[in-house]
Amino acid sequence: MKVFMKKNLVNVGLTGEMVSVDDGYGRNYLIPKGFAVEVTAQNEHSFKLRAKIVDKRNEIIESNTSILAQKIKETKLIIKKKMHDDGKLYGSINQNEIIHLLKDKGILLSKNQLQLDKTIKSKGFYIVPVSLTSRLKTELAIEVVSE
Repeated sequence: MKVFMKKNLVNVGLTGEMVSVDDGYGRNYLIPKGFAVEVTAQNEHSFKLRAKIVDKRNEIIESNTSILAQKIKETKLIIKKKMHDDGKLYGSINQNEIIHLLKDKGILLSKNQLQLDKTIKSKGFYIVPVSLTSRLKTELAIEVVSE
């Protein structure tokens, strides 16, 4: 059975794709849950046109995202903070602060894209992974120095 995907579904297909699935899986799960619509002879042409539009839109998004990834990779955040003599910060640096500093540089990210495992509590050089999409990941360089 051929279905047109209305929503992304892992290991099945992305929005706008026409995929072949088992009849039972399509009729009993994908179509009732709103993940897909069955492709018939009458609507196949319109779905192909929609698929082309979605592909073009995804191509533009991918291009913009790769430009953003390059900009992030070239960016080095230097964060000046007050700290003890041994290099430990008064307080810490968390995701919100990093996102705010990136916003000042014209880079807009959400909290879930910045993959900071734990807050930064001492001076030094840090590499923070950034996940822009499920396929496109990059790294952000952060240096914490004393004021």
